[in-house]
Amino acid sequence: MSSSRLVRYDLRGRTALVTGGASGIGLATVEMLVAAGATVAVNHLSDDQRGAAVVARLAAEGGKALSVPGDVADPHDSARMVEAAIAQLGRLDLLVNNAGTPATRHAIPPADLDGITDEIWDVLVATNLVSVFRCTKSAAAALKASGGAVVSTASVSGLDMVGSSMAYAATKAGVISLTKNLARALAPSVRVNAVAPGAVDSTWMVDWTDEQRQGSIERALLKRRCTPEDLASAILFLGFDAPMITGQTIVVDGGLTLGS
Repeated sequence: MSSSRLVRYDLRGRTALVTGGASGIGLATVEMLVAAGATVAVNHLSDDQRGAAVVARLAAEGGKALSVPGDVADPHDSARMVEAAIAQLGRLDLLVNNAGTPATRHAIPPADLDGITDEIWDVLVATNLVSVFRCTKSAAAALKASGGAVVSTASVSGLDMVGSSMAYAATKAGVISLTKNLARALAPSVRVNAVAPGAVDSTWMVDWTDEQRQGSIERALLKRRCTPEDLASAILFLGFDAPMITGQTIVVDGGLTLGS
């Protein structure tokens, strides 16, 4: 936790729940929140030992974090997890709907319709899209009480980019639409926004080739791939420093979509 971006805000006394907080963008967001003084509930799958390890490490470093395992794709488990997080935190100022999956190890090109099975659709819709609604619904009362905010992780693939598959892109386009309607539903007390990452160097389940990675660098106007910290910075901004922004999806891609 050495980056200066980690201490941009004074969040002492504030709380957050980050789904998918054990790795990648979620982990960077957890670290940035904790470094700023917030108390953070870190959601992760029950069998993912990284979650408990993250909480233990942050506690050893003097941070305030707690583990709230649960599967956001499961309607009952997601509700239980959110309720448990709020009960332990005592209040909720920020919900970060970050948990997601590509449901494939290899990118599925648009022409490969047979490569996208019903099982892939089911996993993607439940994990990437419906979970955003369920977790936000479960957290709505606490967020209204605190005048809090919601930030969800979408993707540039939901904005006319290819992404890992057309099914993945469809769920992320759904997150962008859902963000607008949740902003309408929870106004005026709760702001709801999203970030749309471009190519991110992170622990992700799609095996991109070196050629594909280099291509994303060359197409980006800023000539680099995003880091998880780039997204975490945007999430904290939308969560705590954007009082007149709601219903928006902020693209964080170094100009990749413009270069493409």
